[in-house]
Amino acid sequence: MRLAVAATPEVALPTLEWLLGNEHQLVKVITQPDRPAGRGRNLRESAVAQWANEHQIPVVKIAQADDLPGALTDVDLVVTIAFGILIPESTLTIPRRGFINVHFSALPLLRGAAPVQRAILQGDTQIGISIFQLDKGMDTGPVYSTSVHEIALEENSGQLLNRLSALVPQDLDRVLTMISAGSPPIAQSGAGTLAPKIGKEEAKIDWSQSSVDVVNLVRAFTPAPGAWTLWRGEKFHLTESKISLVKLPAGEIALIEGSLLVGCGDSAIEITTVIPFGKSAMKGADWARGARLVAGDHFE
Repeated sequence: MRLAVAATPEVALPTLEWLLGNEHQLVKVITQPDRPAGRGRNLRESAVAQWANEHQIPVVKIAQADDLPGALTDVDLVVTIAFGILIPESTLTIPRRGFINVHFSALPLLRGAAPVQRAILQGDTQIGISIFQLDKGMDTGPVYSTSVHEIALEENSGQLLNRLSALVPQDLDRVLTMISAGSPPIAQSGAGTLAPKIGKEEAKIDWSQSSVDVVNLVRAFTPAPGAWTLWRGEKFHLTESKISLVKLPAGEIALIEGSLLVGCGDSAIEITTVIPFGKSAMKGADWARGARLVAGDHFE
Protein backbone atom coordinates (compact mmCIF):
# COMPACT_ATOMS: atom_id res chain seq x y z
CA MET A 1 0.00 0.00 0.00
CA ARG A 2 0.97 3.60 -0.56
CA LEU A 3 0.98 5.20 2.89
CA ALA A 4 1.04 8.71 4.25
CA VAL A 5 1.73 9.48 7.90
CA ALA A 6 -0.01 12.53 9.39
CA ALA A 7 1.80 13.43 12.60
CA THR A 8 3.64 16.23 14.35
CA PRO A 9 5.68 15.33 17.51
CA GLU A 10 8.54 12.94 18.27
CA VAL A 11 6.14 10.18 19.32
CA ALA A 12 5.68 9.32 15.62
CA LEU A 13 9.37 8.81 14.87
CA PRO A 14 9.67 5.09 15.78
CA THR A 15 6.77 4.34 13.43
CA LEU A 16 8.32 6.38 10.62
CA GLU A 17 11.66 4.62 11.06
CA TRP A 18 9.92 1.25 10.90
CA LEU A 19 7.98 2.16 7.76
CA LEU A 20 11.23 2.92 5.91
CA GLY A 21 12.09 -0.77 5.90
CA ASN A 22 8.56 -2.07 5.50
CA GLU A 23 6.99 -3.67 2.43
CA HIS A 24 4.58 -0.75 2.17
CA GLN A 25 5.60 2.52 0.52
CA LEU A 26 5.81 5.66 2.64
CA VAL A 27 5.05 8.28 -0.01
CA LYS A 28 4.75 11.41 2.14
CA VAL A 29 4.53 12.91 5.59
CA ILE A 30 1.80 15.40 6.48
CA THR A 31 2.48 17.68 9.43
CA GLN A 32 1.67 21.05 10.94
CA PRO A 33 3.51 24.23 9.86
CA ASP A 34 6.67 25.57 11.48
CA ARG A 35 6.05 27.12 14.90
CA PRO A 36 7.99 29.61 17.05
CA ALA A 37 10.11 27.73 19.58
CA GLY A 38 12.88 28.28 22.10
CA ARG A 39 13.88 31.46 23.88
CA GLY A 40 14.39 33.29 20.61
CA ARG A 41 10.94 32.23 19.36
CA ASN A 42 12.44 31.37 15.98
CA LEU A 43 10.37 29.27 13.59
CA ARG A 44 11.12 25.57 13.92
CA GLU A 45 9.91 22.60 11.91
CA SER A 46 8.01 19.83 13.65
CA ALA A 47 10.01 16.77 14.69
CA VAL A 48 8.25 14.81 11.96
CA ALA A 49 9.14 17.36 9.26
CA GLN A 50 12.78 17.34 10.36
CA TRP A 51 12.87 13.55 10.17
CA ALA A 52 11.25 13.49 6.72
CA ASN A 53 13.73 16.01 5.33
CA GLU A 54 16.65 14.00 6.68
CA HIS A 55 15.29 10.88 4.94
CA GLN A 56 14.23 12.64 1.73
CA ILE A 57 10.55 11.89 2.23
CA PRO A 58 8.18 14.52 0.75
CA VAL A 59 6.63 16.79 3.40
CA VAL A 60 3.25 18.50 3.21
CA LYS A 61 2.61 21.16 5.86
CA ILE A 62 -1.00 22.10 6.54
CA ALA A 63 -2.45 24.53 9.05
CA GLN A 64 -6.11 23.53 8.79
CA ALA A 65 -8.25 20.60 7.71
CA ASP A 66 -9.40 22.35 4.52
CA ASP A 67 -5.85 22.05 3.18
CA LEU A 68 -5.74 18.27 3.61
CA PRO A 69 -7.73 16.81 0.65
CA GLY A 70 -5.20 17.90 -1.96
CA ALA A 71 -2.48 15.88 -0.24
CA LEU A 72 -4.44 12.62 -0.28
CA THR A 73 -5.13 11.81 -3.92
CA ASP A 74 -2.12 9.53 -4.37
CA VAL A 75 -2.27 7.50 -1.13
CA ASP A 76 -4.14 4.33 -0.18
CA LEU A 77 -4.10 4.77 3.60
CA VAL A 78 -3.23 7.51 6.06
CA VAL A 79 -1.79 6.68 9.50
CA THR A 80 -2.31 9.48 12.02
CA ILE A 81 -0.32 9.81 15.25
CA ALA A 82 -0.81 12.92 17.39
CA PHE A 83 -1.50 14.97 14.26
CA GLY A 84 -3.22 17.77 16.13
CA ILE A 85 -5.81 18.66 13.46
CA LEU A 86 -9.38 17.33 13.53
CA ILE A 87 -10.15 15.62 10.21
CA PRO A 88 -13.68 16.16 8.83
CA GLU A 89 -15.82 13.20 7.81
CA SER A 90 -15.81 14.24 4.14
CA THR A 91 -12.02 13.88 4.03
CA LEU A 92 -11.87 10.44 5.62
CA THR A 93 -13.07 8.69 2.46
CA ILE A 94 -10.57 10.25 0.05
CA PRO A 95 -7.80 7.63 0.53
CA ARG A 96 -8.89 4.26 -0.85
CA ARG A 97 -8.57 2.59 2.55
CA GLY A 98 -9.31 5.62 4.70
CA PHE A 99 -7.51 6.72 7.85
CA ILE A 100 -6.29 4.79 10.87
CA ASN A 101 -5.19 6.43 14.11
CA VAL A 102 -2.79 5.36 16.85
CA HIS A 103 -4.20 6.23 20.28
CA PHE A 104 -2.47 5.60 23.59
CA SER A 105 -5.27 3.99 25.58
CA ALA A 106 -7.40 0.85 25.53
CA LEU A 107 -10.43 2.32 23.79
CA PRO A 108 -13.15 3.19 24.64
CA LEU A 109 -11.27 4.29 27.76
CA LEU A 110 -9.55 7.69 27.80
CA ARG A 111 -10.76 9.16 24.54
CA GLY A 112 -9.22 12.55 23.87
CA ALA A 113 -6.02 14.55 23.70
CA ALA A 114 -4.21 13.44 26.88
CA PRO A 115 -4.70 9.72 27.60
CA VAL A 116 -1.21 9.11 28.98
CA GLN A 117 -1.30 12.06 31.38
CA ARG A 118 -4.83 11.24 32.52
CA ALA A 119 -3.98 7.58 33.10
CA ILE A 120 -1.07 8.47 35.38
CA LEU A 121 -3.03 11.24 37.09
CA GLN A 122 -5.79 8.84 38.10
CA GLY A 123 -3.32 6.23 39.31
CA ASP A 124 -3.82 3.61 36.59
CA THR A 125 -1.35 0.73 36.55
CA GLN A 126 -2.02 -0.27 32.93
CA ILE A 127 -2.47 1.56 29.65
CA GLY A 128 -3.22 0.51 26.10
CA ILE A 129 -2.25 1.18 22.51
CA SER A 130 -5.27 1.16 20.20
CA ILE A 131 -5.18 1.39 16.41
CA PHE A 132 -8.58 2.18 14.97
CA GLN A 133 -10.36 3.44 11.88
CA LEU A 134 -11.12 7.13 12.09
CA ASP A 135 -14.75 8.20 11.90
CA LYS A 136 -16.54 11.49 12.59
CA GLY A 137 -16.43 11.02 16.39
CA MET A 138 -13.60 11.67 18.82
CA ASP A 139 -11.71 8.35 19.08
CA THR A 140 -14.95 6.40 18.51
CA GLY A 141 -14.11 4.42 15.37
CA PRO A 142 -13.93 0.61 15.10
CA VAL A 143 -10.72 -0.93 16.42
CA TYR A 144 -8.22 -3.13 14.60
CA SER A 145 -5.84 -3.74 17.50
CA THR A 146 -5.48 -3.09 21.22
CA SER A 147 -2.45 -4.06 23.29
CA VAL A 148 -2.19 -3.49 27.05
CA HIS A 149 1.00 -2.53 28.90
CA GLU A 150 2.03 -1.97 32.51
CA ILE A 151 2.76 1.51 33.83
CA ALA A 152 5.88 1.51 36.00
CA LEU A 153 5.43 2.90 39.50
CA GLU A 154 7.72 5.93 39.08
CA GLU A 155 7.29 6.43 35.32
CA ASN A 156 6.32 9.93 34.21
CA SER A 157 4.21 10.74 31.16
CA GLY A 158 7.18 11.57 28.95
CA GLN A 159 8.94 8.32 29.77
CA LEU A 160 5.77 6.28 29.31
CA LEU A 161 4.92 7.92 25.99
CA ASN A 162 8.43 7.27 24.69
CA ARG A 163 8.20 3.62 25.70
CA LEU A 164 4.76 3.16 24.16
CA SER A 165 5.77 4.87 20.92
CA ALA A 166 8.55 2.30 20.47
CA LEU A 167 5.93 -0.47 20.70
CA VAL A 168 3.61 0.96 18.03
CA PRO A 169 5.38 -0.63 15.01
CA GLN A 170 4.72 -4.19 16.17
CA ASP A 171 1.00 -3.43 16.50
CA LEU A 172 0.87 -1.47 13.26
CA ASP A 173 2.50 -4.37 11.41
CA ARG A 174 -0.43 -6.61 12.37
CA VAL A 175 -2.98 -3.94 11.47
CA LEU A 176 -1.55 -3.29 8.02
CA THR A 177 -1.64 -7.03 7.34
CA MET A 178 -5.30 -7.10 8.42
CA ILE A 179 -6.18 -4.16 6.18
CA SER A 180 -4.37 -5.67 3.20
CA ALA A 181 -6.31 -8.90 3.73
CA GLY A 182 -9.64 -7.08 4.02
CA SER A 183 -10.20 -7.96 7.68
CA PRO A 184 -12.73 -5.55 9.24
CA PRO A 185 -12.18 -3.65 12.51
CA ILE A 186 -14.45 -4.29 15.49
CA ALA A 187 -16.85 -1.66 16.84
CA GLN A 188 -16.03 -0.29 20.28
CA SER A 189 -18.20 -1.51 23.13
CA GLY A 190 -18.69 -0.58 26.76
CA ALA A 191 -18.74 2.75 28.54
CA GLY A 192 -16.15 5.23 27.35
CA THR A 193 -14.21 7.74 29.42
CA LEU A 194 -12.60 11.02 28.43
CA ALA A 195 -9.03 12.33 28.57
CA PRO A 196 -9.33 16.04 27.74
CA LYS A 197 -6.40 18.33 27.03
CA ILE A 198 -4.42 19.40 30.10
CA GLY A 199 -4.86 22.98 31.27
CA LYS A 200 -1.92 24.79 32.89
CA GLU A 201 -3.92 25.51 36.04
CA GLU A 202 -4.53 21.77 36.48
CA ALA A 203 -0.81 21.36 37.00
CA LYS A 204 -0.79 23.56 40.11
CA ILE A 205 -0.30 21.36 43.17
CA ASP A 206 -2.97 21.30 45.86
CA TRP A 207 -0.99 20.37 48.96
CA SER A 208 -4.16 19.32 50.81
CA GLN A 209 -4.41 16.30 48.52
CA SER A 210 -2.97 12.93 49.53
CA SER A 211 0.71 12.22 48.96
CA VAL A 212 -0.23 9.58 46.37
CA ASP A 213 -2.29 12.10 44.40
CA VAL A 214 0.47 14.72 44.49
CA VAL A 215 3.13 12.25 43.34
CA ASN A 216 0.84 11.09 40.52
CA LEU A 217 0.26 14.71 39.48
CA VAL A 218 4.00 15.34 39.28
CA ARG A 219 4.45 12.18 37.20
CA ALA A 220 1.50 12.99 34.94
CA PHE A 221 2.60 16.52 34.13
CA THR A 222 6.31 15.83 33.59
CA PRO A 223 7.70 17.00 31.23
CA ALA A 224 4.70 19.09 30.13
CA PRO A 225 3.06 21.29 31.20
CA GLY A 226 5.06 20.77 34.42
CA ALA A 227 3.69 20.38 37.95
CA TRP A 228 4.12 23.62 39.86
CA THR A 229 3.56 25.46 43.09
CA LEU A 230 4.41 28.94 44.38
CA TRP A 231 7.50 29.72 46.41
CA ARG A 232 7.58 33.26 47.75
CA GLY A 233 5.25 34.36 44.97
CA GLU A 234 7.17 32.79 42.09
CA LYS A 235 6.45 29.66 40.08
CA PHE A 236 8.38 26.62 41.24
CA HIS A 237 8.32 23.37 39.26
CA LEU A 238 8.66 19.83 40.62
CA THR A 239 9.79 17.13 38.21
CA GLU A 240 10.44 14.12 40.43
CA SER A 241 9.02 13.07 43.78
CA LYS A 242 8.17 10.06 45.92
CA ILE A 243 6.07 9.27 48.97
CA SER A 244 7.57 9.73 52.44
CA LEU A 245 6.26 8.37 55.75
CA VAL A 246 7.15 11.60 57.54
CA LYS A 247 4.21 13.74 58.70
CA LEU A 248 4.20 17.49 57.97
CA PRO A 249 1.42 20.10 57.71
CA ALA A 250 0.12 20.50 54.15
CA GLY A 251 2.53 22.60 52.08
CA GLU A 252 5.17 22.93 54.81
CA ILE A 253 8.78 22.47 53.67
CA ALA A 254 11.55 20.80 55.64
CA LEU A 255 15.06 19.56 54.96
CA ILE A 256 15.30 16.34 56.99
CA GLU A 257 18.32 14.04 56.89
CA GLY A 258 19.43 15.46 53.55
CA SER A 259 16.02 15.16 51.86
CA LEU A 260 13.60 17.92 50.82
CA LEU A 261 10.18 17.04 52.23
CA VAL A 262 6.81 18.75 51.76
CA GLY A 263 3.65 17.99 53.69
CA CYS A 264 0.49 16.78 51.94
CA GLY A 265 -3.00 15.95 53.18
CA ASP A 266 -1.94 12.69 54.82
CA SER A 267 1.86 12.32 54.83
CA ALA A 268 4.77 14.08 53.16
CA ILE A 269 6.50 13.62 49.83
CA GLU A 270 10.20 13.79 49.10
CA ILE A 271 11.02 16.10 46.21
CA THR A 272 14.10 14.83 44.43
CA THR A 273 14.28 17.21 41.45
CA VAL A 274 13.04 20.79 41.09
CA ILE A 275 13.21 23.72 38.66
CA PRO A 276 13.15 27.02 40.57
CA PHE A 277 11.90 30.11 38.75
CA GLY A 278 14.46 31.27 36.18
CA LYS A 279 16.87 28.41 36.90
CA SER A 280 17.78 24.97 35.59
CA ALA A 281 16.79 21.63 37.07
CA MET A 282 18.58 20.70 40.29
CA LYS A 283 18.33 18.27 43.17
CA GLY A 284 15.65 19.24 45.65
CA ALA A 285 18.01 18.97 48.61
CA ASP A 286 20.56 21.25 46.92
CA TRP A 287 17.89 23.87 46.36
CA ALA A 288 16.73 23.61 49.97
CA ARG A 289 20.24 24.14 51.31
CA GLY A 290 20.62 27.29 49.23
CA ALA A 291 17.14 28.61 50.04
CA ARG A 292 17.95 29.17 53.74
CA LEU A 293 14.71 27.64 54.92
CA VAL A 294 13.28 28.57 58.30
CA ALA A 295 10.74 26.73 60.39
CA GLY A 296 7.25 27.05 58.94
CA ASP A 297 8.29 27.84 55.36
CA HIS A 298 5.73 26.48 52.97
CA PHE A 299 4.68 26.27 49.33
CA GLU A 300 1.51 28.10 48.34
